[in-house]
Amino acid sequence: MIRLHRLGDPPAAGIVHLGLGAFFRAHGAIYIQEAMKASGGAWGITGVSLKSPGTRDRLTPQGDVYNAVELAPDGVHPRLVTSIREVLVAPEEPAAVLDALYRAKIVTLTITEKGYCHVPATGRLNPHHPDIEADLSEPSHPTSALGYLVRALQHRRHMDIEPFTVVSCDNIPENGRLLRRLVLDLAGLIDTNTADWIESHGRFPCTMVDRIVPATTDADRDRVEQLTGHRDEAPVMHEPFRQWVVEDDFVGGARPDLAAAGVELVDDVAPYEHMKLRMLNGTHSSLAYLGYLAGCETVADTVARPAFAGFARHLWAEEIAPVLTPPSGVPLADYAARLLERFRNPAIRHRTWQIAMDGSQKLPQRILATLAEGLEAGRPQAGLLLAVAAWMQYTSGRTLAGEAIEVKDPAADRLAAHWQADDVVAAYLADDEVFAPALAERLHGPLSDALGSLRRDGPEAAAGRIAGAAA
Repeated sequence: MIRLHRLGDPPAAGIVHLGLGAFFRAHGAIYIQEAMKASGGAWGITGVSLKSPGTRDRLTPQGDVYNAVELAPDGVHPRLVTSIREVLVAPEEPAAVLDALYRAKIVTLTITEKGYCHVPATGRLNPHHPDIEADLSEPSHPTSALGYLVRALQHRRHMDIEPFTVVSCDNIPENGRLLRRLVLDLAGLIDTNTADWIESHGRFPCTMVDRIVPATTDADRDRVEQLTGHRDEAPVMHEPFRQWVVEDDFVGGARPDLAAAGVELVDDVAPYEHMKLRMLNGTHSSLAYLGYLAGCETVADTVARPAFAGFARHLWAEEIAPVLTPPSGVPLADYAARLLERFRNPAIRHRTWQIAMDGSQKLPQRILATLAEGLEAGRPQAGLLLAVAAWMQYTSGRTLAGEAIEVKDPAADRLAAHWQADDVVAAYLADDEVFAPALAERLHGPLSDALGSLRRDGPEAAAGRIAGAAA
C-alpha cells in the first residue's frame, strides 16, 4: 500500500476553520486552493475539530492532503486538495487552537445548526446549553465554537489587534447575522467591553453554500486507491455542482481572491440563501423523512419513485416558490428542474438517514418558515405539513411498521417523549424550541390530518395523492 502524502511545504496560515468536516473539505477548501493558485496570498487553512480526533487522525499521517472526488453521471474524477496546513483537536490542544485564532485573518465555520448552541425558534443564545454553561464557568478554557471566538476576540482586543472576519458556511438563514448575534450574546455574559468592541469592529458576512456531499464509506476509500494508486484515508465525495455566494464585508478588505475561484461576491446574500435553504434543503429534508419511512436508502432512490418526484415538483411549484423572492435573473422553475436533476444523480449515494439528522435544528429554517409564510398568504401547504408529520414519525424512533430508528438529534429524547402524550401533535407544537408559538397555534388541525394520512396511507401514497401522481 502506498500512502498518500504531501509534496512540498504547506501553504502559510491565514484561515482557521472550526468544524473540519466533509462538507468544507469538498467545498470551501477547494475554492480557497483555487483562489491562492489564481492570485497567491497566505491563506492556508488550520482546521479545528471541536469534538473528536477522527479527522485529524486520518489527515495528519498523509500530510493533511486528500482527494476530493467528483461523482458525475459519466464517472468519478479525483483531485488533490492541499490548502489545509494542519488539523488541531480542540479538547486535546485548546491553547494551540486559541493561538491559531489569535493570528488568523479569517475564521470560517461549518459546525451545523446544533453547534450554534441557540434556540432555533428564536435565534438567540441558549444559556443553558451544556457547552455554553461550560464556557461561562471557564471563559479562558472554551468548549463551544462561540466560546473560542469570544475568547480569541477578547485577547485580540486586549492586544490592540483588529478582529478577524468570521464567516459562517452553514445552511442557516442570515448565518452571518445569526452568528454575530450569538457571539455578542455570549460576549455580553463574559465581558461587556469585548462585546461592545466586537459590535463596533467585527465583521460577520452572510454566505450561501451549495454542494451535495454524501458521507464517505470504506468502499469509497478503496475506489479512490484504485483510481489514484495511493491509499487516502480521508477522501471526500461530492457532486459536480457547487456554489458559494458571499457578502463582501471583510475586516480591512482582507480575503483571498474568491472571485477568481468562481465565488459570487454580493451586497445581499438573502435572496440566494432563501432560495437554496427552502427549495434545496427544505425539499431534501422532506424527501429524506418520507423516503426513509418508505424504505428508500438514498435521495436518488426516493425520487426514482414517481410519487416522490411528483411530490418534490409540487413543493417547488405550489408551496415554496410562490412565497420566495428569487435573486435577480434566476427563474425558479429552471432552478427547481436543476435540483431534481441533481437529486437524481445515480452516482451520489446521499443517504436519507444522514440528511434526516438534527431535524429539530433544521426544520425552523428549512420548512417551518416557508409554512408560516404560506399560511399567511393563504397558500396550500399540504406537502410541507406531510413533511413535518414524517419528521414527527421519524423522531418517534419507530417506522410505521414498528421497526427501530437510530435518531441522531440533540433533542432526540425530548422528541420521543412527546409520543407518550395523549395528544401527540399538541405535545410537538408545544415544543417552542422548534415551533414558534404564533405558528403552532395555527397547525394543530392541519398537522393532525397530515399525520393521520401518513400513518393511514403510508408515505408514498400520501405524497402521491398530494402530487396528483400515482403512488
